[in-house]
Amino acid sequence: MSRQLNPNQQKISEKLIILNDRGIGILTRIYNIKKACGDTKSKPGFLSEKSLESSIKFIVKRFPNIDVKGLAAITNIKSEIIKSLSLYYYTFVDLLDFKDNVCEILTTMDALQIHLDITLNYELTKNYMDLVTTYVSLMILLSRVEDRKAVLGLFNAAYEMQHQQSDQSFPRLGQMIIDYDAPVKKLADEFIPHQRLLASSITSLTKIYPMRNLSAEKWRELQLLSLVGTPATLLKAAKTDTMSCEYVSLETLDRWVIFGLMLNHQALGHHDTITSMWISALDSSWVVALFRDEVIYIHQYIQNTFEGMKGYGKRISEVKECYNQAVQKAGLLHRERRKFLRTALKELATIMTDQPGLLGPKALLIFIGLCYARDEILWLLRHNDNPPVVKSKGKSTEDLVDRQLPELLFHMEELRALVRKYSQVMQRYYVQYLSGYDAIDLNFKMQQLQVCPEDESIILSSLYNTAASLTVKQVEDNETFDFRAFRLDWFRLQTFMSAKSAIRIVDFPDLARLLDSMVFHTKMVDNLDEILVETSDLSIFC
Repeated sequence: MSRQLNPNQQKISEKLIILNDRGIGILTRIYNIKKACGDTKSKPGFLSEKSLESSIKFIVKRFPNIDVKGLAAITNIKSEIIKSLSLYYYTFVDLLDFKDNVCEILTTMDALQIHLDITLNYELTKNYMDLVTTYVSLMILLSRVEDRKAVLGLFNAAYEMQHQQSDQSFPRLGQMIIDYDAPVKKLADEFIPHQRLLASSITSLTKIYPMRNLSAEKWRELQLLSLVGTPATLLKAAKTDTMSCEYVSLETLDRWVIFGLMLNHQALGHHDTITSMWISALDSSWVVALFRDEVIYIHQYIQNTFEGMKGYGKRISEVKECYNQAVQKAGLLHRERRKFLRTALKELATIMTDQPGLLGPKALLIFIGLCYARDEILWLLRHNDNPPVVKSKGKSTEDLVDRQLPELLFHMEELRALVRKYSQVMQRYYVQYLSGYDAIDLNFKMQQLQVCPEDESIILSSLYNTAASLTVKQVEDNETFDFRAFRLDWFRLQTFMSAKSAIRIVDFPDLARLLDSMVFHTKMVDNLDEILVETSDLSIFC
């Protein structure tokens, strides 16, 4: 009889953090290899040598089953080849290792029957979706690396000549390269065992995505980012039930929705809210970022994936219609959003400059405003650099030129400067909020838990003690705050409560929402610089 997994011993939260960090590192290295191989000046010299041309053609044709007896031309330069290509080769080996680790953690999360819901266990669901999209991006980017077969085959042939045997990783590495020539179809097959987990996280996005992808007209109706629209609530803290979800980049949400549903396309057509979210994401862009300046023309990519699948004619027509909508109307939609945000951020900056004390209660609005503005700038620059493949009639190209963009950037910089200048005002406010309200509310909710396992109880008590012990004097004495342990403990607790536990997170939504808002409050005390980077960093274009 197999031993039952204990979620408290699997370190899911720690593994997700490490793997996401590792994934970005591997993505950077594969991106650099793609750029190097795509440029005749920087690609490995062996790939351009006339004397090796026939050998390279032989390697690519026979890949991955290469007979070194037919490669006499490289015998005398095998050491140079190994030295020159080892960095490339072992990057692909690291990718294979990363792939194994991703498969392992996804299988463990399935076995634990973890429930994902972005509105309840934000950190857990976000890190899971980030890992999935990074993994998809990696495999798509891998399939776009020119000369990947030549590089790997040439290195292994030289290695075999020198050591009389293949490198131990090469058989699996070669198979991975072959399998992921059409990456999305292979990934969709690979994710069939993980559909329950992926479906629960995508379904939860329907609670937040529709409110994020709205027109400027809707924003005006909702008085988004307006302080003067409701003067009676001017001094009340801006808060929602999903604090952490409010300033997630729309580009990130689009990637979660599109890549997630490319892997779980069976959900399309069965759930109207999911199909509506999918169409909304595809209507508002014609390219999706893979990494840095690497993008894919997403509609064509999806069409190629769906072609040949039985019963997907309707889905393909839907994607074609979305492409036409995106090309004709997305430019105008985003232009109107930028126009709205110029006014909204100007109003915020003017009021905050006059009354910096409002930076405390209205901090959330500042970061939402910065996040929305950054999203629109990223969208404009990406789509301006990557115009539609099929030109449309109309003014869509005019909508990709914005002479008033510097004004939006100026108001963003104004708000960033205010946050930095009055950081102590915000610290004082949120230290008092954490100790005078959050800690008391948390203690009350802890008393209501009729059953609480030991591990969960220890973490909750630690979270309460951390918040309750804060004082304004610490701010006045310029004490350095560090709540990273607090946030990691809440991440761990989410994992415990989302698996089989005596206290399930779905049964205690109020506790989950309180702790999520406390995470935001701690960031206002010790993490302002990082949250500014998270919501308004544009250094990718520097």
